[in-house]
Amino acid sequence: MKIGVIGAGAWGTTLADLLAKKGHAVTLWAYEADLVERMRQNRKNDLYLSGFTLDDKLDFTHDVAEVTSGKELLVLVAPSQVMRHVVRQAEPHIAPGTILVSAAKGIENDSLLPMSEVLREILPAEKFRCLAFLSGPTFAREVAAEMPTAVTVAAADEAVARQVQELFSCHYFRVYRSGDVIGVELGGALKNVIAVAAGICDGLGYGYNARAALISRGLVEMTRIGVAMGAQEKTFHGLSGMGDLVLTCTGDLSRNRTVGLELGRGRKLEDVLSGMRVVAEGLKTALSAYQLAAKLGVETPIINEMYRILYEAKPPRSAVLDLMNRQLKAEQD
Repeated sequence: MKIGVIGAGAWGTTLADLLAKKGHAVTLWAYEADLVERMRQNRKNDLYLSGFTLDDKLDFTHDVAEVTSGKELLVLVAPSQVMRHVVRQAEPHIAPGTILVSAAKGIENDSLLPMSEVLREILPAEKFRCLAFLSGPTFAREVAAEMPTAVTVAAADEAVARQVQELFSCHYFRVYRSGDVIGVELGGALKNVIAVAAGICDGLGYGYNARAALISRGLVEMTRIGVAMGAQEKTFHGLSGMGDLVLTCTGDLSRNRTVGLELGRGRKLEDVLSGMRVVAEGLKTALSAYQLAAKLGVETPIINEMYRILYEAKPPRSAVLDLMNRQLKAEQD
């Protein structure tokens, strides 16, 4: 199959390499023209996935038209806040019937839309119907190292979900399928906000009890928002919900947890971000999630405090204290 992958961050590069290893003709698009040249020369992505040699069959481009035209499958791995811009550039070159797989995790700030609704606004109906969403507990470096990993692909059309499931699955990458598009999307987006919070707790030295409580109550808030938007509650108990949440709240490779860890240790957000090359999606998603919960009338105390820490400079210890001193209630309320 002829496949294009838009986005040469660690995850986009890893997915492109996985598909090339399976024998597909894959072209990977990178925003940085100089990175494209280096990948062509040495088969390595030294910016985002250092230490791995990419498959010989993988091709590279800086041209959106080239990565899109004539492709049977297009994987979208641009950061969520620029997805609209990137897909608008690509749309004229996408043929009807091309399968589109979004692997971005986020909620657009201005519109408060998940990626499925962003794409619905951009794509004509004949291009939108072949759309799937890939999400789950994944650190790119572990997948690139061929460590066992399981994810979920969701699509409104089960035939599309089955085709994507078969395309991506291999001996180290197991793909389950789902029909709950919005649930799978929101799990992948909202868990990043809770992961920043988990990092803050660890940075403050609050221990395992606090982390376990945060993960459990964070899942409740994710589920509340999801159900209010029409998702299935059971989706949040699966790979794209609890699975991804646990990974990003506990793993040392989590960018979102790393940002939170530094905030908990007392560093200023701007100082933390100045030393980062890659995007921590949870920072932007915290704003979207806070506004979305308010719009839906959903109670999300952890997300609310994360918004105040990140956007109102509230001291993390004060945020934790306010969470702990909230009015007592039944657990299932």
